[in-house]
Amino acid sequence: MSTAAVFSPGRETIVRQFDVEAQQLKDQLLAMGGLVENQIVHAKQALVESDKELAREVIVNDHKVNAMDVEIDEAALRLLALHQPTARDLRSITTAMKIATELERISDLAENICERVLELADEPQLKPYIDISQMAESSIHMVKGALQAFVNEDSALARQVCDNDDLVDDLIEQVFRELLSFMLEEPKIITRGIRVMFVAKYIERIADHATNIAELVVYLVEGKIIRHTT
Repeated sequence: MSTAAVFSPGRETIVRQFDVEAQQLKDQLLAMGGLVENQIVHAKQALVESDKELAREVIVNDHKVNAMDVEIDEAALRLLALHQPTARDLRSITTAMKIATELERISDLAENICERVLELADEPQLKPYIDISQMAESSIHMVKGALQAFVNEDSALARQVCDNDDLVDDLIEQVFRELLSFMLEEPKIITRGIRVMFVAKYIERIADHATNIAELVVYLVEGKIIRHTT
């Protein structure tokens, strides 16, 4: 028996090592998801309470999310290079990479919200942030649902998250109509109004990214690409 044969790892060992590293990748992704959820929750709180300190904290924490995104990419590429997975395993790794990208963009949007919070904090609110708060809550719920669908590989929940995007779209139309009405009546508030519009648009984009994650979960579980479909 050759020395190479004695020390060469068996297929079972290689498969087991892949499973361990794949689970580590999933754990990294869920840790990133938890941090991103906190980013959105704190961004909403900073907006409603005009809390500049909390807004600055969200902005700083975006760097942590960026670092986790890079780490997940590196771990996924290492898995692809060393194990050359196929079929379901390949879908799992590529989906994790794409979900990490979506999460990183959600954190960027939370940071954008907090940049507007710093601009708006010292000025009186145009109106109570009731509709925007509802938009934010719906978006947070969608992100949580998309991540839960990923954890449980639940395509039905993922599809439900996609359906919930319509509520956020309806709310942003309502917010825009009200803000435009205010700005037409009182041109002096246009700058504030535009900043609030940006906040609403950032929240709507968070819901879009949650939808993208949910669509990736459907692809992972069912092997179906449902984006850009009705």
